[in-house]
Amino acid sequence: MTVNKAILVGNLGQDPELRTTAGGSPVCTLRVATTDRRKDKDGNWSDYTEWHTVVVFGRQAETASTYLRKGRMVYVEGRLQTRKWQDRNGQDRWTTEIVADSVRFLGGGQQQGSGRRDAPRRDPDTDPGIQDEPPPPPDGDPPYEDVPF
Repeated sequence: MTVNKAILVGNLGQDPELRTTAGGSPVCTLRVATTDRRKDKDGNWSDYTEWHTVVVFGRQAETASTYLRKGRMVYVEGRLQTRKWQDRNGQDRWTTEIVADSVRFLGGGQQQGSGRRDAPRRDPDTDPGIQDEPPPPPDGDPPYEDVPF
C-alpha cells in the first residue's frame, strides 16, 4: 500500500488565479506559504517560509476564487503531483504541486485578506494577532498559460 497525502495550513501569498481547461472546467491556482520557526546554532529564533502551489479543480476552484484573497489562512488536503513542462528556451522543467481534494477557509472572515468587503480592517501595529506578511514567492514558476490541461 502507498500513500500520497499532503496537508497544509498556511496563508495565501497572492489572490487566487482562476483559469479554465480546454474543456471548460474551472482551475484555480493558490500560492500558500507555511512558516516554521526554529532556533539557529546561536540560539536565535528564525522564521523559515516554504511556498506551495496548490491546484484546485471544479466547483471548489470557483468558490476559492470568489471568496479567498491574499493573506487569508487556508487548510488544504490533497496529493503531490509532479508534472513536466518546457520553458521558453525549450528546456524541460518539472514542477511539484498539491492537487487539492479539499480546501477550507480558516480565520472566520475577520482577518486581512478575508474577501469580505464589510469586515473592519485590523491594524498590525496595534493588534498582536496579525503577523507580518510572508516573503514573496520565488521566481521560476512555470508559465501556466503555456501549460495545456
